[in-house]
Amino acid sequence: MITIIIVAVIAAVLLWGVTIYNGLIRRKNIVAEAWSGIETQLKRRADLIPNLVETVKGYATHERTTFDELARLRSAGQGAQSVAERAQTEQAISAAIGKIMAVAEAYPELKASANFQSLQGDLSGIEEQINLSRRFYNGAVRDFNVMIEQFPSNLVANMGSFKPAAFFQIENAADRDVPKVSFAS
Repeated sequence: MITIIIVAVIAAVLLWGVTIYNGLIRRKNIVAEAWSGIETQLKRRADLIPNLVETVKGYATHERTTFDELARLRSAGQGAQSVAERAQTEQAISAAIGKIMAVAEAYPELKASANFQSLQGDLSGIEEQINLSRRFYNGAVRDFNVMIEQFPSNLVANMGSFKPAAFFQIENAADRDVPKVSFAS
């Protein structure tokens, strides 16, 4: 009788451990999927940048340093190794895009261009998708990190060498806003 109780307790502990481990794996994969969503939207934005630069460049040739900086940041963003590094680069890209949009305000014929208006609309939509993807990712990271740190799942997490995931956050509060994209009136 004692043997049956011991076997039942061991089986229950093993079942509990497997359930916790599988929950950690599920949350880890949700974090990876969420990051993939962010990368997809960032890639879409990066693909728009050359078109935006070329469209504005014809009107504002004296803004060459802004264009060069945006091209450099675009390359750096795609080569970022960590979430924090990528967030910092994307923050700088948003600021550079904001500068280009500000330059466009000075050129009424550029603002009236159908190509520029289309790019503005696409960029605005992508920025919204980036924000939605960032929120989903950060929610998945929060759930995963809580499970890693919370007792008793932290016991299994430590045995499985699970490490907390990094949030995708913007350091400068002013840069948390979506870049202003205005349409020609």
